[in-house]
Amino acid sequence: MSGIGDLHYRSRAAAYAHILTPEALTFGSPETLGEWWAERYRWEREAHRLTVAVVGDELAGFTYLGASENPGVAELSAIHADPAYVGKGVGRLMMAHAMTALRSYGERGVLWVLEGNARARRFYEKGGWAADGETRVEPIGDEPVMQLRYSVDLSII
Repeated sequence: MSGIGDLHYRSRAAAYAHILTPEALTFGSPETLGEWWAERYRWEREAHRLTVAVVGDELAGFTYLGASENPGVAELSAIHADPAYVGKGVGRLMMAHAMTALRSYGERGVLWVLEGNARARRFYEKGGWAADGETRVEPIGDEPVMQLRYSVDLSII
């Protein structure tokens, strides 16, 4: 999972540079995130799906999804593209694949996005997702960050 950790670290730094402080952006390390993903997947692999996008022999992105805590609801927990592939269609392909996979977990899909991440919010909205009014504050590093929940009706997609 070291490649996943490295990509997650770089993706987070690029996507959140205008939102988070430098201390929050550098929280952890690529190695620490790789270990975190390995441990998470070890415990959740029966109920979750980790999918990678590869271009040539390079890891270009990944998604992580599964059932949410609410019955009949699927959750897209992560979608990260390597900064070198942002804007080149990799995210769109990963989302299309994730939407199909989410249907096996429920009729409604949810995801959480940083309130200040306008680019990601536009991406999700173009894909049929909409903010549903739920919010939460979660830390990245030691910095509390407002998140919005987006949802989509998977039965009509």
